[in-house]
Amino acid sequence: MRNRLLRWLVPLALLAALVLAPAASASNNGRGFYGDTNDKVVTNAGFIIIAFFPIFVFLMSTLQRHLERRKEARKAAEKALLGSAQWRGGW
Repeated sequence: MRNRLLRWLVPLALLAALVLAPAASASNNGRGFYGDTNDKVVTNAGFIIIAFFPIFVFLMSTLQRHLERRKEARKAAEKALLGSAQWRGGW
């Protein structure tokens, strides 16, 4: 049942997207959501993209370093707990 529904639903969705795509781009005289695009707008968008990637890499590296420190601390605590539990009690 599910496979049969999926077999009809995917082509129907693609057909609807192809039929409705020209109407979606025909509004606003083809200018898009922002409006007129001049050299200043394109340049500022380029600068934003150039600034985004180094900031993104820095933030993700900081997050990874923080998570790695937490993982190492958890491993060290687990090792210390298991190491001391080995000699606790007994004969």
